[in-house]
Amino acid sequence: MTVIAQEPGSLKARMREVFERQAATALRLRSSTADERIAKIRKLRDVVIARSDEWYAAAYADFKKPPGEVDLAEILPICVEANDAIANLRKWMKPKRVWPTMLTLGTRSYVQYVPRGRCLIIGPFNYPINLTLGPLVSAIAAGNTAILKPSELTPHMSALIARVVREVFAEDEVAIFEGEADVAQALQELPFDHIFFTGSPAIGKFVMAAAAKNLASVTLELGGKSPTIVDASANLKLAASNIMWAKFANSGQTCIAPDYVYVHESVKDRWVECCREELTRAYGTTLTDQQASPHLAHIVNARHTARVKALLDDANVRGARTLVGGGAVGGTCFIQPTLLDTIAADARIMDEEIFGPLLPVIGYSQIDEVIASVNAGPKPLALYIYSQNDANIDKVLTRTASGGACVNHSLMQFLHGNLPFGGVNNSGIGNAHGHYGFRTFSHERGVVRTQFSFAATLFKAGEVPPMVRKLIKSAFRIL
Repeated sequence: MTVIAQEPGSLKARMREVFERQAATALRLRSSTADERIAKIRKLRDVVIARSDEWYAAAYADFKKPPGEVDLAEILPICVEANDAIANLRKWMKPKRVWPTMLTLGTRSYVQYVPRGRCLIIGPFNYPINLTLGPLVSAIAAGNTAILKPSELTPHMSALIARVVREVFAEDEVAIFEGEADVAQALQELPFDHIFFTGSPAIGKFVMAAAAKNLASVTLELGGKSPTIVDASANLKLAASNIMWAKFANSGQTCIAPDYVYVHESVKDRWVECCREELTRAYGTTLTDQQASPHLAHIVNARHTARVKALLDDANVRGARTLVGGGAVGGTCFIQPTLLDTIAADARIMDEEIFGPLLPVIGYSQIDEVIASVNAGPKPLALYIYSQNDANIDKVLTRTASGGACVNHSLMQFLHGNLPFGGVNNSGIGNAHGHYGFRTFSHERGVVRTQFSFAATLFKAGEVPPMVRKLIKSAFRIL
């Protein structure tokens, strides 16, 4: 695939020209109707579905992503997002009536949902369709223009995203710029009204700093080390089956994948055996079998493969024991689904987000120890607990913080369109999906219309009369 390079100056000029053209469109879209926005969302959804075979080919070319994963984790979420907006946008756009307070009796108040304006959406490599076009659905639903920057690490999928965007939208409404990281950096110099970024916490800090220069609002969908807990009461087969799927789908390159697992010592060996059986059933027994499996994606490129392999090597040097897997094939960006235990506390794998097919397994005896360990690190994007013990479940959910959580399942908080999806602190800022995504790309403007206001009799130019002051003081505790 050939990418035509542009001189940096001419590319920046082109970005500025498109950005300026979108200004007039953004003003016009403030008065766009639900029907107009729905028509565009429906067209985007239909074009995405129509190109399914092309998505399969592009995803396989970039990192051998299986078609089933493309259906489940790329195309389906876009359809869910679009269908939710199509069904509910009229309701979402209606001003929300707010009852007056005692001080504002005689007024009529409401929250008006105003488009933010010109938005920048920076997509990641791991789920390019889902995490680039999903936010776009919300941006269009809220009445904004957008410029997209898909990941350069998946060039075939990026090129196809660009073709879809140009087929569906005029450039003065939705535009797309492909290229390396310097393209994203150049775009962030423009005074966007809102920036939606999905990626690592490290890059998220740079995005937030760039946005601060223009006082742009941001949504940061980041990551972190998402813990998983399997207690003594858990259904071990369910926990093994579900965690193996959640961890090794997309070769572990999922921001909400389990990053490490605490397993109660009394059931650890049995759970590991269930995991071994599940991996054999799903992908085969040997390194050769698994490398050839049509159901296992590869790592996105050689650099990321080397990074993940370095985490594995560092853990091994520090005394880690391989429970399952551990093999790698040089030059193919493939590392086996791997379970490790007896990992040293200072191993890099326990400090860095793995984003690959390695899963540390840690035995524990007391749930309070697990909670203390989770709370000692940055707040994760996800937390999972497998248990039949309500007291343990309540204790974990009450005494920890995470962007989202699942009980006896993994990843489902992302697929549930009626829930907010987002992180907290190190794992993100703001929410996405459904109504929450619409609100993310909207400014919630408070409006008060005065008919007869009790407050109007109190607030007049000049000195506040003594009797009025007396009334105000008596109302301090009740208004």
